[in-house]
Formats: sequence, C-alpha cells, structure tokens
Amino acid sequence: MGSSASPKIRNPCPCGRPLPYAACCGRHHAGLVAPDAETLMRSRYCAYARGLEDYLLATWHASTRPSALDLATEPVPKWLALELRAHAENGDTATVDFVARFRVGGRGQRLHEVSRFVREDGRWYYLDALAG
Repeated sequence: MGSSASPKIRNPCPCGRPLPYAACCGRHHAGLVAPDAETLMRSRYCAYARGLEDYLLATWHASTRPSALDLATEPVPKWLALELRAHAENGDTATVDFVARFRVGGRGQRLHEVSRFVREDGRWYYLDALAG
C-alpha cells in the first residue's frame, strides 16, 4: 500500500519553504534578485544558516551595512527554524515580522524581529530591525 505522506525533500532549504535549497534560496545566493522583501528575508535567514557573509553584506542597505560580519565567531549558532508572522509592502518599503529559532551551546533561543526593507533600482535591501 502507498503512503499518503509527502516525499522527503533532499537538501531542504533552511528557510522553511517546501523546496530543495537549490530551487529556493540557493538561486538567490547564486545571483537571482529576490522579487520581494519576504523572499529576501528568507534568503538572508538561509545565508545566516549557511554562513554566507558576502551575501548578507551585499543585501544589506549601504546606509546601515556593517563593514564586516564574523559568523564564524564561537559559539556559532545552529539555526533551526523560521516562522513568518507577517509581511507588508508599501511601494518601495516593506516589513517582515518573523521568529527565528536557533541553538547556541546546546541552549535553544528565539529571535523575534520586524525587519525593514527598501527597494532601490529594482533590488530589495535589508535596512534595519524594529523591536520584535
């Protein structure tokens, strides 16, 4: 008898969409421009999970971008799950409300953030975070 369960996705994307990494955030990490702020936020979460500092800096707005990131600093968080709570776009600005769960040194934690994004020349950029 067949099973009604969905087939397991090989190399699932850390962002939580039911797609393989290569068909989801991997496309954006390889250079495809994110079509909206939600997709950019998901790809940035995935970049944190995969340690892609160059992508994070490239998608951070120049007015608020740090000069460098050091994602390899110990202890390195293990990113576990992303939950999107809300997404709102208003022209060339947007917000994404999310909760990211991670573990540091065996201890589970969560980050609740409302991220602000801005679109310039057809590209979305992470601007900053409001208190979550």
